[in-house]
Amino acid sequence: MSDHTTSQTIREVASALKGRFRGEILRPGDPGFPEAKSIWNGMVARTPGIILRCDNANDVQAAVLISAGVGAPTAVRCGGHSLAGFSTCEGGVVIDLSRMRHIDIDESKRRARVGGGCLLGTIDTATQRVGLAYPAGVVSHTGAAGLILGGGTGWLTRMYGLSCDNVESVQLVCADGSLVLATERKNADLFWALRGGGGNFGVVTEFGLRLHPCTSVLLCTAWTLCDNVQPLLRHWRDNAPQLPDELKWNISLTVAPDSPEIPQQLRGCPAASESIVWFGDEERGHRYLDSILKVGDRVGVSRKMISFLTLQTMADADFPHGARYYTKSGYFYVLEDRSIDLMLAALAEIPSRKNQIELAFLGGAAGRIRASETAFGDRCAPFILNLLGHWSDPHDDAANITWVRNLFRALRPHMKKGVYVNFMSGDENDRVSEAYHDSWNRLLEVKKKYDPTNFFRLNQNITEFSTARTSAPYGSQSRDA
Repeated sequence: MSDHTTSQTIREVASALKGRFRGEILRPGDPGFPEAKSIWNGMVARTPGIILRCDNANDVQAAVLISAGVGAPTAVRCGGHSLAGFSTCEGGVVIDLSRMRHIDIDESKRRARVGGGCLLGTIDTATQRVGLAYPAGVVSHTGAAGLILGGGTGWLTRMYGLSCDNVESVQLVCADGSLVLATERKNADLFWALRGGGGNFGVVTEFGLRLHPCTSVLLCTAWTLCDNVQPLLRHWRDNAPQLPDELKWNISLTVAPDSPEIPQQLRGCPAASESIVWFGDEERGHRYLDSILKVGDRVGVSRKMISFLTLQTMADADFPHGARYYTKSGYFYVLEDRSIDLMLAALAEIPSRKNQIELAFLGGAAGRIRASETAFGDRCAPFILNLLGHWSDPHDDAANITWVRNLFRALRPHMKKGVYVNFMSGDENDRVSEAYHDSWNRLLEVKKKYDPTNFFRLNQNITEFSTARTSAPYGSQSRDA
């Protein structure tokens, strides 16, 4: 679509919305537009032609109907946290849900109805007032809708399952402008697809969520210098499968920051950072921590009881808006010694101090859900890897992207086929079908039913044409995956 055609299309959208839209309409040059167009990943920043800040479901219906009617490229934004940049588009329409952050909690039933524009922090703050929690991600400024639709992993995953496992209803606007409610009994095919299938089927205006009691946790953090990391990872690998659901043990390989909280001998050095969280009886939790900490040569070990809200916000500053992010992700059945060696070799050559090799063990409640119950791709390979590139200067793009790609290429022969869609960058279109395994054909049928023209295509797109994409967030499509 040419610039002239795009401009004309946007004018048509703006004109058609007059008298039908209660929310705020922003165009380039309007006060507030620069802030409204900003997204989390600075690598994929764009300038849309119009931003439609919806007040309610009726606004969303009008935005979808009119944008689809004129063929405008349309992105949906909740928190703007899409790694691949799918929450914005160049010259097109952004349906912005940031004004739709209502939350209604039924404390006695441990249920909540939350607006489609809620951030994780919005939900956590509201639910913690009544001593309840929703299993979600670990950065509070993440948009809840995108996380939930792609699956959603976090600290409570082993205790209560993925975010999508704790959804009981979804209200959304489909491509034809209809407002549809999906539950296990109503539009069950759509309900199944929405739990893991991403934003392929419509714009969510409200979720019905299941909540769980949780107000405080036992947190242990520790660092291990690179020379001693190999035995630590073996210890983690061998023991993680036997641990109870109440314990979540994550390890990141990175460069220790130069900050006062970090022991002097670690600062600026390649190292392993551990975060071990226990949900449950404190005394029992300390016994498990004692057992874990017997093996390894750790530095700066800390144990303390903290509030759940503190846990949910402690990573916020590490992942600021506007930085540059690039990832590759996958699963292991077993973490072999060879894979550990490859990670440690890459850690020694890390180009950015903020890059991380993130390792987590899923299992627990998430692993006991049958694969056919939701569209989420993989539950049988519990070791999940995320290679996270994180830097600030555009001149460093090539070095960091190359580092992530090279390590992924080296590790891939040891990995199970599969990928978590929320950890995918925008140049992995050829891996979308890989993410869904045996669910792919079923997802295609649901997509054809609810979005036959592929209007909702700015996502990890479920389509028969694997190269279908309005625009690539990066300069070229990578085939190295």
